[in-house]
Amino acid sequence: MNTNPQIPVTLSPGLLLVLSAPSGAGKTTLARMIQKAFPQADFSISYTTRAPRGAERNGVDYHFVDEQTFNQMIDDGQFVEWAEVHGHFYGSSRATVDKAFASRGIAVFDIDVQGGNAIKRKFPDAVLTFILPPSLEELERRLRARGTDADDVIRRRLLAARNEVQKGSDTYDYLIINDRLDDAFRQLESIVIAERSRRGRVDLSALRLQPS
Repeated sequence: MNTNPQIPVTLSPGLLLVLSAPSGAGKTTLARMIQKAFPQADFSISYTTRAPRGAERNGVDYHFVDEQTFNQMIDDGQFVEWAEVHGHFYGSSRATVDKAFASRGIAVFDIDVQGGNAIKRKFPDAVLTFILPPSLEELERRLRARGTDADDVIRRRLLAARNEVQKGSDTYDYLIINDRLDDAFRQLESIVIAERSRRGRVDLSALRLQPS
């Protein structure tokens, strides 16, 4: 006889998928691939007070706002997480979370480990996935191949990468080594499918089941 009654599972009706990685590991590419693969997925475009870089477009890469506007959004509770990084503010909109919950959809966040852990504290069933490069040598090769950063910038990114990899490896739910993009995407896709199928997240209302 089973003497351990099942504990009721209460999960958020939508899936909050957080992707983090050091610069150059491929998280933004994977985030966009997930958005295309799942019609229910909504990519969270972060707000920032820094100026656009290169070909970045407002409303596509970031929502670029001034500091006064950002502070007002904090006061209004419009961010699910926010932080100051290198003198600039970054934040993720609460509206993306609300939409995912209301529609049983997927909110995809492309943010750093600090932001990911902040979301996890507010929503413990958020799914944190860290994207790793095959090696730091390969990460350096990818950063140099982009041809967008000076040597000193690349050195700073590599130093930051070691710290970010350590924190992500210690705290995140899933780790994916992005050696081949197609393989990494299949792993991430499998995580999303499995998490959306978890007991407590699947909508069983149409079955009209009696409470056990």
